[in-house]
Amino acid sequence: MKLAIARLAEISPNPYVLLDTDLRLVWMNDAYLKATMRDRADITGKTMFEAFPSDPQSESYRQLKDSLDTVLQTGEADEIALIRYDIARPDGGMETRYWSATHTPVRDEAGALKFILQHTVDVTELQELRQLRDEMGVVRRAGAVQARNRDLARESRRLMEFFHQAPGFVAVLAGPDHVFEMTNAAYLDLVGMEDILGQTVEQALPEVARQGFTEVLDRVYRTGEPYFGRREPVVLEARERGKAERVLNFIFQPIFEAGGAVSGIIVQGYDVTEEIEYEQRQALLINELNHRVKNTLAVVQGLAQQTFRNVEGADAAIATYKARLQALAAAHGLLTESSWSPARVRDVLTLTIDAAFGSFEDRVLLEGPDFLLSPEVALALTMIVHELTTNALKYGALSNETGKVSVSWTVEKGDCELGERCDAFTLTWQERGGPPVEQPSRQGFGTKLINSGISSRRGTMVDIRYEPEGLVCVLEANLEPLTR
Repeated sequence: MKLAIARLAEISPNPYVLLDTDLRLVWMNDAYLKATMRDRADITGKTMFEAFPSDPQSESYRQLKDSLDTVLQTGEADEIALIRYDIARPDGGMETRYWSATHTPVRDEAGALKFILQHTVDVTELQELRQLRDEMGVVRRAGAVQARNRDLARESRRLMEFFHQAPGFVAVLAGPDHVFEMTNAAYLDLVGMEDILGQTVEQALPEVARQGFTEVLDRVYRTGEPYFGRREPVVLEARERGKAERVLNFIFQPIFEAGGAVSGIIVQGYDVTEEIEYEQRQALLINELNHRVKNTLAVVQGLAQQTFRNVEGADAAIATYKARLQALAAAHGLLTESSWSPARVRDVLTLTIDAAFGSFEDRVLLEGPDFLLSPEVALALTMIVHELTTNALKYGALSNETGKVSVSWTVEKGDCELGERCDAFTLTWQERGGPPVEQPSRQGFGTKLINSGISSRRGTMVDIRYEPEGLVCVLEANLEPLTR
């Protein structure tokens, strides 16, 4: 039976070797000799590490030695799942081999450990396949990284193009000395230079430093708080254009590192010099226009006074005419103050009623949202409210000491002509506490003016009701939305 088992081990295709407790090779089968490329006589009687030398400091030596020592010390089997153990070829070279080994104790009849049976499996091809798989994975990952890097490079180029082509001026300052690290074309054009990279602000733009801006940059760098410059005059001494004063809107924005420390400052802004100059010219022209309009109104008023001076009974008509001109002049004044930009409803009402009635305090109640009217609509509303106030002073709620007027307005989103969006504006003038109200027998100029409404757009409506408690006038109009 023992001979049969020994014969089976001898002809087994799996490599087997038997070691004594001194780790000497005492027997091996043909498969072991074939796998290790050795002759039986060359290795029999030698220790494992004499037969197959390995650097004692190498991982291979340590793995094999530890496994064999474990069997000797514990008497239990031990396995090495994977070990690289290079084998010397007959030609003297070394061949890289990977093994999986099992060390099984063999005891004598008394139970004492006598031998260690090593069963090895050459897994070199399997390991190479695994390495190839891993290498393919690495190649795929490298390809993905390379593609991502190409995308990042392309994106970086696009961002740099956007940076250089940005309409506003941009510069990046590095460090506490504010060294120019990046500048776009608009910034270089502003300062009149071709290249200032690597220079400090004080070196490149000494005139800016003299105006105190380096101190501002120092404060931003030190505190980490941005600085906003709004319409600040800055004198620049460009080499080609010479000295020029520009007006700038800009921000000094600190750049924070991951730890929260400031590493630099972004300078970004716009040159608003031409905008300021345009506004100044516009203000000059509007003031001149207002002056001429007032002179024209004064001339018209003088002509009317001269024309009807000798006309019997014309005094009341002249007074009404003058009041209307004054209301028109007041409206022009209000719009001139805002450079003929949209005017608030409350401002138009307050100015017009106050001009005709004086300080109205609790006699006239104004209630409605903050809403802007175009200059044309504001003028029309001024004339209508002037007529309503004048009528209330003569015949209505403001003609006594107790009557009151409530002026309220609302704004809702609606549809205008051709389906465009518009603001549905409604203003209600309501008088209470005055003398009894009767509908006039004839329609004068003032009533016609009120009935003309405040807009020529479709949807405009005027409703005048002579109720017993007092006059009620409702104005409705669809107005084009304005930018507030």
